[in-house]
Amino acid sequence: MSIDRIVMGFAGSMVLIGTLFGMLVNSNFLYLSLFIGFMLLQSSITKFCPMAWIVKKLGGQSKNFF
Repeated sequence: MSIDRIVMGFAGSMVLIGTLFGMLVNSNFLYLSLFIGFMLLQSSITKFCPMAWIVKKLGGQSKNFF
């Protein structure tokens, strides 16, 4: 599995979890979705993503973006 797919899958999962928890548990969980969205935006501009860096250090295969 490529780094791109791992990062996008993780980010999508975190946005869904943050939104769901924000609706059902505590509205402060919406900050998680906001943070993930901000990190996706900055990584599209700077091409630096901390999650991709971690996955690459753990041996992930880079194919496209990261």
